[in-house]
Amino acid sequence: MNLTTQKRLAANILKVGLNRVWIDPEQIEEVSRAITREGVKQLINNGAIKAKPKKGISSYRSKKIAEQKSKGKRKGRGSIKGAKYARTPKKQQWMKTIRALRKDLKEMRDADEIDATTYRKLYKMAKGGAFRSKSYMKTYARDHDLIK
Repeated sequence: MNLTTQKRLAANILKVGLNRVWIDPEQIEEVSRAITREGVKQLINNGAIKAKPKKGISSYRSKKIAEQKSKGKRKGRGSIKGAKYARTPKKQQWMKTIRALRKDLKEMRDADEIDATTYRKLYKMAKGGAFRSKSYMKTYARDHDLIK
C-alpha cells in the first residue's frame, strides 16, 4: 500500500522529516483512506501517526576516553601528534623550572641556609640556565660550600 502522500502530509503537519514519521502498522487501512490534511490531523490525534524522537549523539564513549586519559592511559607514542615542543612549549618548561628554583632559593634564604650574597649569585646562575632542577642547584651549592 502506497502511503507516500499521507507520510508527506504528516511530516508537514508535525514539522519533522519524512523519516521521522511513524505509522501504526495495525491501522494502515485507516491511514490509506485519509487523503486530506484534516484526515491526517485526526489520525495524528488518535495516535495512528506519530513523530519519532530525535536521535541524539551519545557522549558515553567520549566521556569514557576522557576518564581513561585522566588516568594517564591512551597517551602512548602512537597518540602523540605534533612536534616535540608542540605539546609543552619550551617557554612553559622553562617557566616551570625557573619558578621552582626561585621558590626554593627564597625558602633557603628565609631559613638562613644561605646568605643574601649567595642567594643573589645562585639566582643569577639559575636565570642563566646553569641548573636544570632543584636537586642540581642544591648539589652545586653543597659542592661549593655555599650552604651554611
